[in-house]
Amino acid sequence: MPGPPAAVAHVRSAVRDALVAAGVADARTWRPGESPGADAALLLVACSGGADSLALAAATAFVAPRLGLRAGAVVVDHGLQPGSAQVASEAARACRDLGLSPVDVVPVSVAASAEGPEGAAREARYAALVARAHHLGAAAVLLGHTRDDQAEQVLLGLVRGSGARSLAGMPPRRALGGAEDDPFTRPVGEGAVAAEGAAGGVLLVRPLLGTPRAQTARACADLGLTPWQDPHNEDPRFTRVRARRALSDLEADLGPGLAAGLARSADLLRDDADALDEVSGTAYRELGDGPWEVTEVLRHPRAVRTRLWRRLALAAGSPGTDLTSEHLLGVDALVTAWRGQGPVHLPGGVRAGRTQGRVWLSGPRMSTMGPRAETDLTPNTEE
Repeated sequence: MPGPPAAVAHVRSAVRDALVAAGVADARTWRPGESPGADAALLLVACSGGADSLALAAATAFVAPRLGLRAGAVVVDHGLQPGSAQVASEAARACRDLGLSPVDVVPVSVAASAEGPEGAAREARYAALVARAHHLGAAAVLLGHTRDDQAEQVLLGLVRGSGARSLAGMPPRRALGGAEDDPFTRPVGEGAVAAEGAAGGVLLVRPLLGTPRAQTARACADLGLTPWQDPHNEDPRFTRVRARRALSDLEADLGPGLAAGLARSADLLRDDADALDEVSGTAYRELGDGPWEVTEVLRHPRAVRTRLWRRLALAAGSPGTDLTSEHLLGVDALVTAWRGQGPVHLPGGVRAGRTQGRVWLSGPRMSTMGPRAETDLTPNTEE
């Protein structure tokens, strides 16, 4: 008996492998014809109705029950386009026709944000997904980002002059809504679901990061599915659209394989960034409560120190979207280029300074100033 078309088989295999790698499913489990019980773990597919998420929904509907898992879907209606409610309703119907259950449509309000309309929509979408996953007790939420999305992410990072963590692109799995804001507790290994649950977050899994966008479109066509064509995907007002066009132009000039190469670079950089985060986490625990002795901080290389400053700044109240490498290097200069300079001002009302041979950070949410620094904020120019 012939198997499924190649694109369909590829997407199904990608979903199975991702669920096993995330620790959600057992690689030894494959039960064709069996229906999971009501107490089986639930997966939720974030589906917009576009080709990527629709192909993911179809593959999950096929794979999940064979792994002993239930599968549903969440359709987020951002309300940003005329007829968005109808689009969401049709996406939900497509998911139900694939056999997914439960399938919920969640309307959200997209508020103005410093990150722009794309960032604001993303923030509202993820908040809705986390809330729905918590409500339904889902083991994981599956997202339809593809290899092309990853390449665009890396290209944007290069344009901004970003560091390794940003150039590492989107991770194949992470927790959201728990301790994922702490880079030193981010689970990165295989079978990370236990750590995710302990962190109190929702496990996000991206099974298609190795799958070209053309393959998800092909899978939908092979399955007779009609994806929604989002007009925003052709609107150059959006940064992501311009990045997509630039990537296409670069590939035409430099030859095929550019997207695959950028995605591969992201994978390699993620390994490096994860290793540095682990080293930085160890350093943070060894340094203990602040303020920190300058001589102790200087024992660590700059790549570790900047991660320490970032962790402290975020904990003190700096918004991660506004905290730049220039800010972190300014804090680092308190230990590497000390000349009696005053406190460094960081986003969110956070300050960093040096007093009596110790570095401190203070902000709305946390202070590492310590008793001595609190009574002596005058820069010591004798150091």
